[in-house]
Amino acid sequence: MTASTAERAGSQQLRLGGDFSRLWWSAAISSLGDGATIAASPLLASRLTDDPRLIGAASVAFTAPFILFGIPAGLLGDRLDIRKMMVRVDFTRAVVQAVLAVGIIGGWGGLPLLYGCMFLLGVGEVLNRNAAQVLVPFIAPKDGLSIANARIMGAQEAGTGFVGPLIGALVFSVAAALPFGMDAATFLCSAVLVSRIRRTRPIEHGPDRGGVMSEMMAGATWLFSHHLLRSLAVVSCVINLAGNAMLAVLVVYSGKVLHLGAFGYGVLLACQALGAVTASRFAPALTARLGREAALVATAVLITVSETVLAAVPSAYAAGAALMVFACGTVTWNIVVVVLRQTLVPQHLLGRANSVYRLVAWGGLPIGAATGGFVAAAVGTRAVFGAGAVVMALVAVALLMGARRQWITRAQQSAEQALLSAEAV
Repeated sequence: MTASTAERAGSQQLRLGGDFSRLWWSAAISSLGDGATIAASPLLASRLTDDPRLIGAASVAFTAPFILFGIPAGLLGDRLDIRKMMVRVDFTRAVVQAVLAVGIIGGWGGLPLLYGCMFLLGVGEVLNRNAAQVLVPFIAPKDGLSIANARIMGAQEAGTGFVGPLIGALVFSVAAALPFGMDAATFLCSAVLVSRIRRTRPIEHGPDRGGVMSEMMAGATWLFSHHLLRSLAVVSCVINLAGNAMLAVLVVYSGKVLHLGAFGYGVLLACQALGAVTASRFAPALTARLGREAALVATAVLITVSETVLAAVPSAYAAGAALMVFACGTVTWNIVVVVLRQTLVPQHLLGRANSVYRLVAWGGLPIGAATGGFVAAAVGTRAVFGAGAVVMALVAVALLMGARRQWITRAQQSAEQALLSAEAV
C-alpha cells in the first residue's frame, strides 16, 4: 500500500456515518464501566479469599458463557433485530450490576453473588459482542471495515483497560460497591445510544432456513469447512488460553510478587490498555504495509515476548511494559481476524458462523483462567507466565509456516473467484 492509499484509508474514519458514531459511543461508554468491573471483581474476590483458585473462578464465571451460549447467540443475531436485542441486553446487564452493588452494600455480596453476576454479565457480553461485530458491516462502508473495527476495539480497550480500571481501582478503595454501580449506569447510557441507531442488519434467511438445530449447524458446517477460518479459530483459542491464564492471576502476582496495592493493579491494567489503544490506531496501516500473514506472525511474537518478560523479570516497570506489548499483539490479531470473518462469511450466515468462531476461540478463556489459578496455587504465578511463553512460541512457529504458504491471500482469492462465478451465473 502506498502512502497516499494509506492516507485515503485513514481519512475513511471521518466518513463512517452517524449510526457508526452511535455504536462507537455506546462501546466507549459501556467499556468505562466494564473496565471498572474488570479491576473491581478480582479485588472484591481477593478481599473475600486469598485462594488463587477462588479468585480466578470469577474470571471463569464470566467467560464460561462464551462456550455455553456462543452458538445460540449467533442464531439470535441472524433471527432477531440486532439493535433491539442489544438494547434489551444492556438494560438487563444494568440490573445485574445494580443487584451486585446493593448486595455489597447490604453485606450479602459474597463470592456466590459475585460468581452469579459475573456469569450473567458474560452471557450479555457474548450476545452483544457478537451482535456488534455482525452489525458493523451494515452501518460502515466496506472499505472502512478495518478502521471501523479498530476504532471500536480502541474505544473498548481504552475503557476496559485504561480509564475504567483506574477509576474502578480508585473508587473500590473508597467503597467496594461503587465500581459496579458505575457499570450499571454506563449500560443504561449504552442502551439509549444503541436505540437511536437508524440502520440495522436485515433479517435475511439463506437456503439453510429450517429448524433451530439445522440453522445452528449451518454456521458450524460452513466455518469448519473453511480451512483458513477454522485454523484461525483454533489458534485464537490457544492464544486466549495462554493470555487469560496470565490475566486471571495478574492480581495475585501484582500483590504478592510486585507488592502493589489496588491502585497499582489498576495502573498495570492501564498499561495494557495503553498498548491496546496504540495498536488500534496504527494496526490497520501496519497490517496493510506488512500483509496480514506477517502481521499475525508478529502478534504471536509480541505475546511471546510479553509472557517471557513477566516470567523472568519481577519488576512493576517490566510488568507494565510487558502488558503494553501483550495488548499490542492481541488487538492487532483481533483487527485482522474480525475483518476476515466479516468479508469471507456469507451475509446470511454471518451471525452463526461468527458465533461458532467465537465459541472455539473464546473456549480458551475459562480453561485458561482455571488453569492459571491451579498452576499459580501449585507452583506460583511466574510459572503461569513461563508456560504461556512456551505455548505462544509454538503458535508463532505454526503461524510462520502458514504465512509461507500464503494461506490468507489464497483464501481471499478463492472467495473473490467464487463471488465472480456466482455473479456470472
